[in-house]
Amino acid sequence: MNNFFIAQTFGKSSNYTDIPNHLFKEHNVKKGLRNEDGTGVRVGLTRVSDVVGYEIQDGKKVNVPGKLFYRGIEIGDLVKGKGNARYGFEETTFLLLFGYLPSRKELNEFSGILRHFYPLPDEFLEKNLLRSPSRNLMNSLQQSILSLYNYDEDPDNVDPYQTLLKGISILAKLPSMAAYAYQSKIHYYDRESLIIHYPKEEYSIAENILYMLRRDGTFTEQEADLLDVMLMIHADHGGGNNSTFTNVVISSTGTDIYSSISASIGSLKGPKHGGANIRCSEMISAIEKEIGLKATDAQIKQVIKRILDKEFYDNTGLVYGLGHAVYTVSDPRADLLKTCCEKLAKQKKREDEYEFLTRFEKVAKETLAGNGKTLSNNVDFYSGFAYNMLQIPEDMYTPLFVCARMAGWLAHNIENKMYDGKIMRPAFKYVGEATPYKKREER
Repeated sequence: MNNFFIAQTFGKSSNYTDIPNHLFKEHNVKKGLRNEDGTGVRVGLTRVSDVVGYEIQDGKKVNVPGKLFYRGIEIGDLVKGKGNARYGFEETTFLLLFGYLPSRKELNEFSGILRHFYPLPDEFLEKNLLRSPSRNLMNSLQQSILSLYNYDEDPDNVDPYQTLLKGISILAKLPSMAAYAYQSKIHYYDRESLIIHYPKEEYSIAENILYMLRRDGTFTEQEADLLDVMLMIHADHGGGNNSTFTNVVISSTGTDIYSSISASIGSLKGPKHGGANIRCSEMISAIEKEIGLKATDAQIKQVIKRILDKEFYDNTGLVYGLGHAVYTVSDPRADLLKTCCEKLAKQKKREDEYEFLTRFEKVAKETLAGNGKTLSNNVDFYSGFAYNMLQIPEDMYTPLFVCARMAGWLAHNIENKMYDGKIMRPAFKYVGEATPYKKREER
């Protein structure tokens, strides 16, 4: 292929595709679906969840501590109420899907239904995962979800109830598909031994994830509890996050649930969305190697300055894990995860790493905010450390995000089917010029 021709032609095309920033303001177009003060443009209504990071008082944006509500219940109350119970994520999923907290009997029955759907279809593992390893697990998950379409006797049925049943089945199977995609990858590309553990019916989703990922299949109650909490806090984040919005947009066309979920996974793969957790983890590791865990606050500030000046890490000038599209003062998910990490860090004798993270967070907020402004860290800041303590490989960070967020995707998908039903079709304003057609011999 003549790459030089493509590159040269692409360069010429910029003369016809450049859109100056002033045109967005002139035509009142919300770039990135954001208002000028950074708030999101409201494009829908939901009763599934709410993300609160600021308030509008007298027409102005006012920063407030962040809150996340699932069906009107604060995420912190859900996590605290879970205690040491094993099925926190299952209970959260029930809440998101049905709108209320289940009784003990209802939770047992719902968990039993999920367990019933754990197994993959016959030969699915061999045909779709072991024989088709992928370098990127998110791509593998997309392919696997689309392949499930072929095992469904009525895949195009988009009735809300049928969508619910299909979605619950997908949610129950995702941990296996993610774990097997990982095992297949390291076996094929890294030449490691292939270890396959089939999900155990007596295990919760969090327990099965640890069981299927680890060679010896063992884990502690504390480890399973932390992963359960992580699944809970990642289960949903309002209707406006990119992957959920993608899901609703795609499903509004009337397409099947498999296509909608696959599209959401593609969205979550992006480094500005779900993929940010890996970037943050890699950045922290690079910083620890550069200055050490015993670095002073001054050294931490200096390395942050080098990142901002595009002289360290990935040279993008971005400090990952800090700042959020909605949260301004604090991210409630990050606060919960920080507390959970502190407990497990003590048990695993990794207090030095935890203490370094907390100091880095403090110095980074002071350095990046300034002028009296506040800056929130986000859930990605501590999630990498949490996963690392759980011995979960980086390749699995974002796929586990998928396993959790599937609950929210499904809840919003069904809600949109029941209460809206219209195809989403926003408008774009043409700002190009009228161009007369030239005959080929005259060009």
